[in-house]
Amino acid sequence: MLVHICCAPDALYVMELLKEDYEASAFFYNPNIHPHKEYKLRLEEAKKVAKTAGFTLIEGPYDSRRWFELTEKFKDEPEKGRRCDICYAMRIEQTARAALGGGFDIFTTVMSISPWKKADVLNRIGRMFARRFGIVFLEANFKKKDGFLKSIELSKAHNLYRQNYCGCLYSLRQVKSRT
Repeated sequence: MLVHICCAPDALYVMELLKEDYEASAFFYNPNIHPHKEYKLRLEEAKKVAKTAGFTLIEGPYDSRRWFELTEKFKDEPEKGRRCDICYAMRIEQTARAALGGGFDIFTTVMSISPWKKADVLNRIGRMFARRFGIVFLEANFKKKDGFLKSIELSKAHNLYRQNYCGCLYSLRQVKSRT
């Protein structure tokens, strides 16, 4: 299984959960994360978690230019708006491509653990790319059964960096405007 991960705290909980039933590797593909310094920080934390939890981490390209091209006209959308759906689709599609190219027979994403992400939308997008590429998508809502709370506890126990915004420039601006 290839699992799209967006940050170390979410990855740690979900990868531990999935290894009960799957041989899972992680795929860090997040061209939405801005600024690049934040991207590097999250990637380093993901590498730390991969080493600690014993899973393989594959780094995808940092194609922020393409991400901005796809989302710029939706920059004023609120969190969970159309911009987010486009961002989910970009990352899930690339995960499906990487899974297919890497010989994996199933893929999923950890993003559904976040209370700010719409699991039904993520799963619909995952099913779409599964059909398109002829690969299985594991539908999930990892926030169920206190998944998000467990990820918080694990991140504290492992002293992981925990961000306060999804990663994109637009969500960062929204967070800053509230403070």
